[in-house]
Amino acid sequence: MINYNYLTDFKLDAEGLYESWLTEVCKTEGFNINELNYIFCDDSYLLKINQDYLQHDYLTDIISFDYVLGKDISGDLYISIDRVRENAEEFSVTFENELKRVMVHGVLHLMGYSDKMDTATAEMRAKEEEKIKLFHVEQ
Repeated sequence: MINYNYLTDFKLDAEGLYESWLTEVCKTEGFNINELNYIFCDDSYLLKINQDYLQHDYLTDIISFDYVLGKDISGDLYISIDRVRENAEEFSVTFENELKRVMVHGVLHLMGYSDKMDTATAEMRAKEEEKIKLFHVEQ
């Protein structure tokens, strides 16, 4: 089950398409979705989480809380829509493409992928691109 929660004026279009896509992403890696909670918020909300829970005092696009058991994916994924918009502009991509990248980035973290070292970051970016290509409007 995937839940979408909105703490900002943003609303995801076609939630069912995203759910189908993320389910397929997990299947391609040998995982099942138990429960994912996407919480779409603004910079200030996510900064407070970053400060309170991770002791980091900087803006970020996503914070993932991992409740995975074996191959069953569960987690809370907080996404700053402000960061997604700014990153899309900075990297000259559409907002929709950047949103998909951030959404799948969080799921990949829950599957054990990291981005803490250069080689791991390169693998994470490649996986993001691979998984974004699985998103199809007609499903």
